[in-house]
Amino acid sequence: MLLGTLLVLFLLGGAAPASAHAALRATDPADGTVLKTAPRALTLTFTESVGLLDGSFRVYDPDGHRLRTGPPGHADGRADTARVTLPGTLGRGTYTVAWRVVSADSHPVSGAFTFSVGAPSPAVAAPATAPAEDPATGTLFDLARYTAYGGAALLIGTAVFLGVCRPPDTAEPVLRRVARTGWWLLLAATTALLLLRAPYETGEGPSAALDPGGLARTLTTRPGQALAARLALLGAVALLPRRPRALRTAGPVLAVALALTWASAEHASAGPQVPVAMASAVLHLLAMAVWLGGLVCLLTLLHPARPVPAAVPARFSRLALACVAVLAVTGVYQSWRGLGSWPALTGTAYGRILLAKLAAVALLLTVAALSRGWTARLASSADAVAAETRGSVAPEEHQERAAPADAVPEEHPEPELTTAGSRARREGDAPGGARRARPAEPAAHRGPTPPGAAPAQGRRPAAATALRRSVVAETLIGVLVLVITTVLTTTLPGRAEAEAAATTAPAGALPGASVTRVPFAVAGARGTVQVTLTPGRTGDNAVEAVVYGPDGGFATVPELRISFTLPDRQLGPLDARVTDRGGYWAADAVTLPLPGTWTMKVTVRVSEVDQVSVTRPVRVAP
Repeated sequence: MLLGTLLVLFLLGGAAPASAHAALRATDPADGTVLKTAPRALTLTFTESVGLLDGSFRVYDPDGHRLRTGPPGHADGRADTARVTLPGTLGRGTYTVAWRVVSADSHPVSGAFTFSVGAPSPAVAAPATAPAEDPATGTLFDLARYTAYGGAALLIGTAVFLGVCRPPDTAEPVLRRVARTGWWLLLAATTALLLLRAPYETGEGPSAALDPGGLARTLTTRPGQALAARLALLGAVALLPRRPRALRTAGPVLAVALALTWASAEHASAGPQVPVAMASAVLHLLAMAVWLGGLVCLLTLLHPARPVPAAVPARFSRLALACVAVLAVTGVYQSWRGLGSWPALTGTAYGRILLAKLAAVALLLTVAALSRGWTARLASSADAVAAETRGSVAPEEHQERAAPADAVPEEHPEPELTTAGSRARREGDAPGGARRARPAEPAAHRGPTPPGAAPAQGRRPAAATALRRSVVAETLIGVLVLVITTVLTTTLPGRAEAEAAATTAPAGALPGASVTRVPFAVAGARGTVQVTLTPGRTGDNAVEAVVYGPDGGFATVPELRISFTLPDRQLGPLDARVTDRGGYWAADAVTLPLPGTWTMKVTVRVSEVDQVSVTRPVRVAP
């Protein structure tokens, strides 16, 4: 049912705007272009607002040396752009630009592109990527994220379990220790995330977390402010147990505020429908915390030596069912918002991780249904024990009549889940704490046991054991779902990945143009033609060609022709109609309508009568 609803929403919502994770929309100058004069600045335009780092741009000259550039900034005050000024003079050749920014949902995004001044370099330096990320920093940051989610589940889930499921007073100290464990885990994880935020964004090692300047810069960003607010809220939570009345009134407010510290700094804070998305993210996180934290509480109480009233798991069963409903609705919405199309479900990393999460959730719901079944069976068995206990005193009715008038009638507390608790109920306790003696009941008074049925006292421990096992399985699978969810929050959403793939200069393309070197030799003349096809995809492509002599220097020829043929479709030849632009040959647009391996034919004329034609395969992407 959940998967069916999800697929229906995919069909209805496939045309919504892009969501989360900044994707590079365009660069100025464009990737792979050849300019007559050097640009004064570089400008990148993204699909959403981005944050800039001190090292957001690294520009390398044709020899691979890094250039000194101005400080990065936003072009014309637009938050979705990044601009850096270049040195006053740039020589001829190909330049490589590596960039790294932080998208609005707090995740770093990086890539690179190239442009040439005058003509492409004879030997283009290997494109440099953004600074390599230190794997230790990424591992520690991810571990802190997992721990933060787990601590929130224990803290919030335990608080709700105590208030809604009403366990016995004897269990409250144990559950308060669980809540304190969650508080400390969340405090430690949040502190680690705050310190590691700066090296996580820049890609540096964990030692950079001790840099005061990095921490100061982190506190000026939205993710850093959200983490600082979480620490302040945890301080307020620590004061609540000393004020029980404040706990009942301020507890729910603090739980919502804690959930907002996640929603305000991750996927929900960027893209379409931000207010709805943030409300959905808050509800999703709270439902997850109440369910998983409650499972840990229930598992803690379902101990063979610790009697638990049967009503406690019954109340949690109803609470968990409400959490499942909230998780289903909010999960469907967030999945639609993150994917947006059918192909993204299997064609993107986000979609494949989402499918894994759906499979884990389906398994979790199956185990949860088993737990609900055992809970219902346990409650029914407990009712039978209570009825048997009350009926066992009927043959002694004459003794009750003979009892003193001021005798206190026997109470029948709520049935419990352990065998020890069952015996206590059957023997009975006097109000003063002394055991009430009861003569042995004749077998004739007990009544026959139904065929094939075990006594109630034997059924109840078996049901309690089965419930404990199903809760263990449910908890383990819930932790798996939590881990997958954490991975999902750090994965580029399907919408953004599809848009990034559709842009002229895709993020991470190294480089975005197709470069082919074609050697030739005719009438004693030798050389190489370097042909650049930009962007190397179907549709209009710019063509630039530079002729080099045998010594690697620039060479001139009387004529140069380039054409394209797609043999398996019997398409072409398509003449590129390149013209001499003073040192290189170029055509502003040649239309290649179909993807595939095209045959590029380069004809070089070196004299009035001497020319040669050379063919090379060229891959054209969709």
